Amino acid sequence: MFKVTKTYGHNLGLSACFRQWRASSHCKFMHGYALQFKIVFQATKLNENNWVINFGGLKPIKEFLTDTFDHRTIIAADDPELETFKQLHANNLIQLKIVPYVGCEAFAHMVGNFVCNWLRQQKVCNDVRVYSVECAEHSGNSAVYYPEAS
Repeated sequence: MFKVTKTYGHNLGLSACFRQWRASSHCKFMHGYALQFKIVFQATKLNENNWVINFGGLKPIKEFLTDTFDHRTIIAADDPELETFKQLHANNLIQLKIVPYVGCEAFAHMVGNFVCNWLRQQKVCNDVRVYSVECAEHSGNSAVYYPEAS
C-alpha cells in the first residue's frame, strides 16, 4: 500500500469564522481560524509516473477549499440565528456559507466527500482513493475523517 499526503496549510489563509450554537462554552460565539487540511491518498499500485496521484492535478481541490473556507462565515443550516446571518450577507458584511453542521469534524467530512466525488469523476488509472482528511484549527486541535470507501 502506498500513501501520500497533500497539505493545504494554515499559511494558505483559509480564514473561516463559525460558531457552535449548541455549545454552552465560549464556542457558542463567533470565532475563526486559518484552517489547515491534510488529505492522505492511498493506492495499492503506482500510476505510469510511479506516483499515487499527480499533486499538480489537484487544483480543483484547492479551488473548493478557497471557495468554501476563505474569508467565509460558515453557519449551520439549523442555527437559530440563520436569518440574521443571511441579512448580514445581503448587506455585504459577510460571505455566508450555509452547511449542515460546523466544526473540524464537519469540515473534514465535507472536504472528504468532495475529494472522493472528484476522484470518481477523474477516473484515475490506478486504484487511488482518499484514506483520510484532517482539518486543523491550529496545532492543538484537529479532527480526522476516514471515508469508508471512495
